[in-house]
Amino acid sequence: MSTTSAEGATPSGTGRTVQLRRYVLVDGLLDDFTAWWRSRLVPARRAYGFDIEFSYALPETSEFVWAVSLPGDADAFRAVEADYLASPERAAAFDGQPTWTTSQAVALVREVPAA
Repeated sequence: MSTTSAEGATPSGTGRTVQLRRYVLVDGLLDDFTAWWRSRLVPARRAYGFDIEFSYALPETSEFVWAVSLPGDADAFRAVEADYLASPERAAAFDGQPTWTTSQAVALVREVPAA
C-alpha cells in the first residue's frame, strides 16, 4: 500500500481534511467489492466519524476511487484514523474477506478550485 501525506491537507475554508483512496482491484471482484464496501466498510468508517465524500468505480480498469473526510487538520485526521485502523469494527469488516486489491494509493489531498 502506498501512503503519502500532503501539507495543508485541510481544504481552504472547509475545516475538513480529505483522504483520497485509489484501489486497483483483483480482476472480477469489482461488484463483490462494492457490495462489501457499502455494507461493511462504510459503516465501520462512519462509526469513527468519517464522512464519505464520493466513490466511483471504473469497471474497464477494475479500479475503485473514493474519499473520506473528517473535521480538523491533518494531525487530527491521522489520530482518528489510527484509532479506526486498530478498531474492532474495522477488524470485523475485514474478517474472512479475500484480498480485494492488487495495489492501493492513499493520500491526504487539498482542494484545487476550478475558478
